[in-house]
Amino acid sequence: MARLVADAMTRRVVYLPADTPLDEAAQAMRDQGIGDVVVTHGPTMAGIVTDRDIVVRAIAENLPARTTTLGSIATRELIMIEQNATVEEAVQAMRVRAVRRLLVCDTDRKVVGLLSLSDVALLPTSAVA
Repeated sequence: MARLVADAMTRRVVYLPADTPLDEAAQAMRDQGIGDVVVTHGPTMAGIVTDRDIVVRAIAENLPARTTTLGSIATRELIMIEQNATVEEAVQAMRVRAVRRLLVCDTDRKVVGLLSLSDVALLPTSAVA
């Protein structure tokens, strides 16, 4: 039986405003034990930033962590998958789009979680084809 995205996803999604400085975002990630935050602009989702993005797009480019904002380094394209999709479908979507994370939504397109490659890697081997 195929595993569903809902079985593997992380249900906690952390949202931070686009004007949040990178050092504050990194501290929030550390404190909550997460590797990504959804970036917001007012009530709308404006992108996603991962811990790797902070390193590659900011630190490696010598951008100051105290004044560089999430909005300036965020990936703007947000890719979603429904929670009732199979893990195999999610992995295929990640491959096609060359991403490591997908936002997970319900049938009304409301975000209910996030699925990362590490979530998939933690599944029992029989759950992933």
